[in-house]
Amino acid sequence: MFFKMLSLGNMDNNCYILGDEKSKQAAVIDAPCDAGAVLDILEEEGLTLKYILLTHAHYDHIGALDALHEATGAQILIHHFEEDAVCDPTVNLAAYSDAVCPKTAPTRTVADNETLRVGDIDIKVLYTPGHTVGSTCYYTEGMLFSGDTLFLRNIGRCDLPGGDFDIIKESIRRQLYILPDDTDVYPGHGRTTTIGYEKKNNEYIQQDWEYEY
Repeated sequence: MFFKMLSLGNMDNNCYILGDEKSKQAAVIDAPCDAGAVLDILEEEGLTLKYILLTHAHYDHIGALDALHEATGAQILIHHFEEDAVCDPTVNLAAYSDAVCPKTAPTRTVADNETLRVGDIDIKVLYTPGHTVGSTCYYTEGMLFSGDTLFLRNIGRCDLPGGDFDIIKESIRRQLYILPDDTDVYPGHGRTTTIGYEKKNNEYIQQDWEYEY
């Protein structure tokens, strides 16, 4: 499997490219900005983009959506609770950040435990609300793409519309901490970690105190 991680934009968003080397199909997880950087890698590797998988609809994760879709025709997938937020600047927060709001609506929605196929790669959808009402993680071959749900010794902020501290902790415990300890965690921002490390060291999940911003 081809795998590439890019850090893009002024919020250091992580964008991930997965490619099946046999079929040359690919998926991109989140489309923060700089579609050109993603398209260059796809061209270099001879990959055809099948899916743009969105972890949630905040503006810093979707800024390159229009350009990527226009260039590749890839399907845009997101949880149905986030579907209407993609093109709504008041919900995806673009209106409050002088950011670009996409005009391209999602192609279809995904559901918890659904499996997506990219060539011979199976990608499982994990519904993990708490950062937003429709936050979603994607899991494949010992790799978890956690969006803004789980970070290195941290969790996604819960003080924005749709966020809930108790719900995000329950999502992580119920959906993510059941994965093997050696699962590599690739978050929407920052450094990678593992499920086992977070179970031992992430104090936000271990304790029942409120997150302070």
